Amino acid sequence: MTPDDSNSIQSLVQYTFERRSLVNKLRVKELGPDQPDISIRQQASDKGKQYVRGFSRSWYTRKAWLAGCSHANALFCFPCILFKNTGTDPAWTVTGVRDMKHLSKKVTKHENTKVHMDNSVKLAILGRVNIATQLDEGHRVAVRKHNEEVDKNRHILSKIIDCVKFCGAFELALRGHDETDTSNNPGIFRGLVDFVASLDSVLEEHLKTATVFKGTSKTIQNELLDCMLSVLKDYILEEVESADFISIQADETTDISTHCQLVLVLRYLDGKNNIQERFYEFISIQNATADTIATALLERLSVILPDGQKAKLIGQAYDGANVMRGATGGVQRKVKDVHVNAHYVHCYAHQLNLIMQQATSHIPKFGTFFSDLAGFSAFFSRSPKRTTVLDQVVAHRLPRASTTRWNFHSRAVNTVYEQRDDLLKCFQTIRDNGNFDPLTVREAGGFVRMLEDEAFCFFLALFHKIMPHVDMLFNQLQKRNIDAVFIKSLVQKFTDSVQTIRASIPSLCGDGASDQQQPIKRRRILGTGEQQRLATEVCDTILTHAKERFSFTQHLISATLLHGELFPQHCVKFPDTALETTVEAYPMLNKAKLKTELSLIYENDEFNACSGAVPLYQFFMENNLQSTFTETVSLLKILITTPMTTAEPERCFSTLKRIKTFLRNTMTQDRLNALAMLSMEKKLIRDIPDFNKRVIERFATQKERRAKFLYK
Repeated sequence: MTPDDSNSIQSLVQYTFERRSLVNKLRVKELGPDQPDISIRQQASDKGKQYVRGFSRSWYTRKAWLAGCSHANALFCFPCILFKNTGTDPAWTVTGVRDMKHLSKKVTKHENTKVHMDNSVKLAILGRVNIATQLDEGHRVAVRKHNEEVDKNRHILSKIIDCVKFCGAFELALRGHDETDTSNNPGIFRGLVDFVASLDSVLEEHLKTATVFKGTSKTIQNELLDCMLSVLKDYILEEVESADFISIQADETTDISTHCQLVLVLRYLDGKNNIQERFYEFISIQNATADTIATALLERLSVILPDGQKAKLIGQAYDGANVMRGATGGVQRKVKDVHVNAHYVHCYAHQLNLIMQQATSHIPKFGTFFSDLAGFSAFFSRSPKRTTVLDQVVAHRLPRASTTRWNFHSRAVNTVYEQRDDLLKCFQTIRDNGNFDPLTVREAGGFVRMLEDEAFCFFLALFHKIMPHVDMLFNQLQKRNIDAVFIKSLVQKFTDSVQTIRASIPSLCGDGASDQQQPIKRRRILGTGEQQRLATEVCDTILTHAKERFSFTQHLISATLLHGELFPQHCVKFPDTALETTVEAYPMLNKAKLKTELSLIYENDEFNACSGAVPLYQFFMENNLQSTFTETVSLLKILITTPMTTAEPERCFSTLKRIKTFLRNTMTQDRLNALAMLSMEKKLIRDIPDFNKRVIERFATQKERRAKFLYK
């Protein structure tokens, strides 16, 4: 039996009302009679004419005490099946009523019986204290003492909840190796509880004297985590229900025990018009195939967006995995088959990495350059003795390179370029020292030749010019509150900068290290013409792939409609093609009204200063123009809700790895979700003013407890 069907006739027959707890009885009363659709068809005749009588749902409205059972395909009396007593008609409590021809007479006869009236009164006063009891002084004293004890228990539980929240927020283990009272190392949670008890006399006394409920056991910890997760998920679902549109961001990874995990993040505008990216949960999956991921996502989405709300999903973003990209069989296609408005959006931070990788993979010499560059940090990281010389001569550590994040490559390029002379001295010192092994001396000699090599210095100077622009774009793409309009302008600035560098290549060629202070001995490997050709090729590769990979797909052409810099151009010639594409992608928009609103926006200079969808949306809300520009506001909500990056899932996964590594993977999936939620949504927890109260209410009604947490 589940709480949702505890009022069904089948449930009440199997698990009688009198055997249930008061909490469950009140739950059944709150739910009221179960009134499903039942199919009763009865052949009848009147004056020689044959006809069929059937049950109509209007009977439920006419008689609120009627309950139906789809299993028995019959009608029952809800109060009488709850409070069965002598004289109760078995037709209304055991077999059910199926006679449609005489239903009206049977209903009238039954509701006029004393038994039915008595049972109806019992149901009405269930949970209420009668007048005689209320007047009883002894009862009032007992209620007051009970409520005082509940106050005390809730205060203690609230302090324990605070300790769990603290451990979750800072990703600290809840359990120690030895949690006995005499242990010298009981673990962080028990130590924190003891510290709080030293500041709170009520909790201190409770921990010393409690025999029924102490609140520090692993069972209570897990139950509190379950309650916290439920409260936070319910709050997020409330926000999602009130949002006009929602997007999902998903990514998969493998934890330290080689189990596949899928993270799910929801993006939407909350009731305060703030864009939110909420971690929802980690989903355990058997493998990372498209079918498995799509099935898991659709199962969760059916809960998040039940029937009637499927059209609210307007965007889905993943981390560029191949299983996501299939036009006919990928995850995004399977999700779109169910949620028709859920357009697929690429991860733009991931796309930037692909652009730079493309530039090096197409030009082998540049791939070799970055491999050589990674050797600098590797050389020093393998020996503390080498690092000591580096600290003494260069006084600057070399960053480790990364094959996936090009901002690390940028740091390596800048460091080697700026510290080149000092690095030469450092390697020469190692060669001349005499205290190093032959391998170290030999490798140091190789780095000296590399730093004096014309080709290497040329590549170093070229990427020293390009990388700051890559850094700038990468950092912008990792921001959470960005939109399609803003992305388009960022990419344009990036391509303009690379185009400028391309135009300056002639001055760079043949002068790869001319700004270095000391002259160097060069080995002529590349001529000026070859240098210029390679530099031009790498710039062209970056420009070509930037244009291709950052080109907005059809549904994101709508971003150009609200690009502030294009308003003067749109004012002269209205972008009808972009409008057609937008309405085709989002059929919920009214084309005629949207065109009228946009025309007015283009003609008004007040709107030109807004540099993106978010500033423009805030302008409408701050000036109470949302009721005037209804379609434009809807389009802005769509653009803002559409995710432009998967920075949020990346943040979730880094937390996942920290939590699972620290706790050595000794937890259930629900406990992992709860701890991750406490860590990643700690701001949300602070923003819910009655969070502890909600958790306590959920904890108190979860099951029968010996300790008292519910007020009378």
